[in-house]
Amino acid sequence: MFERLHSQLTIQKMLGLLIGIGFGFCLQKGGVTSYDTIIHQLLLTDFTVIKVMGTAVIVGMIGIHLMKSLGWIHFHTTTGSVGSSIIGSLIFGVGFALLGYCPGTVAGAIGQGQLDALVGGAVGILIGTGIFAHFYPAINSKILSIKIFSAETIPELIHLPRWIVVILMALMIAGFLLFLETNSL
Repeated sequence: MFERLHSQLTIQKMLGLLIGIGFGFCLQKGGVTSYDTIIHQLLLTDFTVIKVMGTAVIVGMIGIHLMKSLGWIHFHTTTGSVGSSIIGSLIFGVGFALLGYCPGTVAGAIGQGQLDALVGGAVGILIGTGIFAHFYPAINSKILSIKIFSAETIPELIHLPRWIVVILMALMIAGFLLFLETNSL
């Protein structure tokens, strides 16, 4: 039994590594590992980042739900909250605004040899993780449990089958990306 489990975990890790390398390749080829591209996104003058990430969300959302439907993967969700969403958004937003990279793009930028991403990004992620871990007990008891959501997933929240929600979300994101492509804001 343990040999089979170990074999499956090894395959999962290898697939995860390969998919991660592929995603990093797509980020780099899409231009979103460039500091200038990200800054222009923040200034709302270049929507490359939204286009690449929106496409990644569509592919990932459909892929995850397809693999789950086929029984290839099993995952669990946890209940979120308004407090955890606010803390997560603040940490991500402050880091993104200060550095000009998000965690995914900083990894891609490090991979292409950008020293600012290595020093500022990797070191910043480690320091930020350490600070969050240090204050986690206080944050967890006072903030993360504020207004816990009534459902773990959007389909559960709106009482619709998962595939209907996946298709509707994919169409909405694709429509928004098409709008960005055809209209200059």
